[in-house]
Amino acid sequence: DDNGKTVVLNKSPQRIVSILPSLTETICALGHCKKLVGVDRYSNWPAELQKLPKVGGGLDPNIEAIVALKPDLVLAATSSKAATRLESLGIKVVLLEPKTFNDMQRVINKLGIILGMSEAQYSQIWQQINAGVTQVANQIPKSQHQTTVYFEVNRGPYAAGESSFIGETMTRLHLKNIIAADLGPFPKINPELIVRANPQIIMIGSGEAENLLQRPGWASISAIKNKQVCVFSAAEGDILVRPGPRMVEAAQLMAQCLDKKLKK
Repeated sequence: DDNGKTVVLNKSPQRIVSILPSLTETICALGHCKKLVGVDRYSNWPAELQKLPKVGGGLDPNIEAIVALKPDLVLAATSSKAATRLESLGIKVVLLEPKTFNDMQRVINKLGIILGMSEAQYSQIWQQINAGVTQVANQIPKSQHQTTVYFEVNRGPYAAGESSFIGETMTRLHLKNIIAADLGPFPKINPELIVRANPQIIMIGSGEAENLLQRPGWASISAIKNKQVCVFSAAEGDILVRPGPRMVEAAQLMAQCLDKKLKK
């Protein structure tokens, strides 16, 4: 897995608990949603997952609830602190955490293998995602190319850097991310950096968008002065910040933002 641990499965798992939404969504995109017997509280797509037992969050999973579901595999993020405890109880755990496009392709392939799928079957899913993002990129007018963008992932503020999957999507859409790759995928940044970079577009979730004008110096930012701030709903935010099968929809949301704010 992504922590370098070798996990041996005697057969393809039939009872899976996933405590990372992007992995949950990928399992379903691969056509094996029915093998999920429990998910974390944030796994909310596709809708059929709503009826499954919730086992807490990725950082604070309910170990007893997971064990009670008798899973033959638990999928979690590399940062999960539950793995050691679950493994001590005899439960197989695979830790996977995609942060880039290459990671996403690798995770899809790995999950496809775990699920007993053929290479032709699981590789097709990634090909569709990759081709879909390219198709969206090809529809971006040249007049919008190299538009400078700041994408805020969470309060802090935490931003999407060039090296993250969000940053890679922005690059593929011909946008200029003001958060350089050397700052890391999702760095906590000094708000003054945003003021100095003066982005033309700000992309932000509804929960983070309140009181932007109260941030020191932000009233002078071009995106705010020109009302070129795209505020995404909670549901749209889920699509944008999860490196999973809905990455084409994420690219479409970004393209729609540009079209709405830049089209004259």
